[in-house]
Amino acid sequence: MSDFTRSYRALRTPDFRRLWTGATLSTLGDGMTFVALSWLVLTRPEGTTQLGLLGVCYTAPVLVGGLAVGPVLDRFDKRTVLMVDSVFRAAVVATIPLTVALGAMPTWLPFVVAGCYGLLKMVPLAGVPAAIPQLVADHDLDSANALESLSFSVASVVGPAAAGVLTSQIGPANVLIVDSVSFLLFALTAKTVRRPLRPLRTQRPLANADGLGGHLPAPPRTSALASLRGDRVIVATTLAFMAFNIAEGMLMVAAPWLAKNQIPGGAGVFGALLSATAAGEMVGAALAGHRQPRRRLPAIGLLQILAGTAFLALLATSQHLVVVAGFFAVGMLSAPMTVWAQSLRMRRIAPALHGRAFAALRTLMQSTPPIGTALVTPLLVHSQLAIAAVVMAAIAGLPGLYLLFAVSEESPPRAVAPAT
Repeated sequence: MSDFTRSYRALRTPDFRRLWTGATLSTLGDGMTFVALSWLVLTRPEGTTQLGLLGVCYTAPVLVGGLAVGPVLDRFDKRTVLMVDSVFRAAVVATIPLTVALGAMPTWLPFVVAGCYGLLKMVPLAGVPAAIPQLVADHDLDSANALESLSFSVASVVGPAAAGVLTSQIGPANVLIVDSVSFLLFALTAKTVRRPLRPLRTQRPLANADGLGGHLPAPPRTSALASLRGDRVIVATTLAFMAFNIAEGMLMVAAPWLAKNQIPGGAGVFGALLSATAAGEMVGAALAGHRQPRRRLPAIGLLQILAGTAFLALLATSQHLVVVAGFFAVGMLSAPMTVWAQSLRMRRIAPALHGRAFAALRTLMQSTPPIGTALVTPLLVHSQLAIAAVVMAAIAGLPGLYLLFAVSEESPPRAVAPAT
């Protein structure tokens, strides 16, 4: 079997194929929504201030939702959770085009929709990967995970670009109809999954690659974060990525502001900038998979410094291609950081803590973009793009110096599972 065929082998499993198709369509719709919502508020009076508030609403609730989604997925059938989430968000998103058509959209409605998005963002992001081991055989896990990552990456490239074009053609409110429909399609495909996706209880059978049976032990009752705080490598990379995400939160506001005030092309340019970042992430992840450094921590630190420098491309607003290249570089340089740091974590965290530890760390890292959106908004309100770009570069890049010089990868991991 060729490598290409092996990569798509999981699609032979009907239930996985149905769930993956629905998740891909929904992710494509998600990629369009932030563009539409941003343009909807940016074209109002005091649009830049409102854009900053929208960014906070879109990102801040992730912290609450991310902490709550794990217990929900561990208690209910994942098909039910995904269906309820999709139907609810389809209705929420549809309120904007409906009220616009009636000529009575409240000014606060886009912020409520963005808040619902942020609060429930982790439901599919955690629910789909959690369902994969229950849908495919053990030898198809790599294929299924690769397909899940591929759908997210492609949607992140295509969605914003398509939204930028459609926004200028049919208006931002009508673009949200596409996302609402994509949610309903995801709910429909989740309903057609025949295999139950009920929670796995204290133990479950484990089919090993060599055919021997076994059982996975029940997760230990302990705080994941408490077990990790003694590992300097885990703490340092987490704090460094939290800082980098502050800069990316600033970029979320800067991108539409640039498209409206500095670079001709309107919403189409905004979508192109977001797509450039996502395309860079695809390239960077592919390169990271083909080439692993011998010492990952210094490599992560060096890339974080370079990625921070890429934010300075925002200073070259008279050279539009340089700005686009900067967005691409931010994505391309940050993706290997994520890949290599994940490998470090997998090696340093006890396997019994992987689920809760990764969920806790991801939620922590996703909690900081609102700080960036709040920080950059007053600067852009007063057209201080140069100061904003320098602040982004410093916040994103300086923690890389610490990873490069002050932390040793050989620091002994202390994240061990407690006795059970």
